[in-house]
Amino acid sequence: MPRPVDVIAQAERAQVLLHPLRLQLMELLDEPASAAGLAQRLDQPRQRINYHLRELENHGLLERVEEIRRGSIVERTYRRTSRSYTISPGALGGLGTRTAPGEDRYSCPYQIALASRAVEELGSLQASGATLAGETFSLDVSLRFGRPEDRALFAEELADLVAGLILRHCDRRAPEGADYRLYLGSYPQPGAGR
Repeated sequence: MPRPVDVIAQAERAQVLLHPLRLQLMELLDEPASAAGLAQRLDQPRQRINYHLRELENHGLLERVEEIRRGSIVERTYRRTSRSYTISPGALGGLGTRTAPGEDRYSCPYQIALASRAVEELGSLQASGATLAGETFSLDVSLRFGRPEDRALFAEELADLVAGLILRHCDRRAPEGADYRLYLGSYPQPGAGR
């Protein structure tokens, strides 16, 4: 059964996945298929498709589902190991997005850096096999403000509410405590009127 998401943290795995033909193959492999079937669908030589399938399989992006022997030919059926993929900023090494001290928390680059860190850290937790059931929380809400002043007041009030919740529920000195990261962000929806 494919995982929900594979966060790719290694540059080599990202490079393997981002090859244009391999991306096409991965999109077609939401359902199991053989090299022969994929070659026919893409109008490509079967040997070429086999090569790319092996590369994807060697990097854990595909898995064999079945092998059927037909005479002297073995037909292998493959499927993706995940339903979706995302590339962690960690795959970029030192070029990955980072926050800078004193950076404007109202800027796009700052929010991109925070979201990137969340992808990197959550991907690392998932890869470690950590059992996170009930330990993560996500909130995704679409908002509409009538005026820019309303947006500014909302941001201020939300920051005050979160600060109050932190004071009420968090204790950095608790010996058995666990550290968590909270990230909240808002931005204009692309393509939406502002």
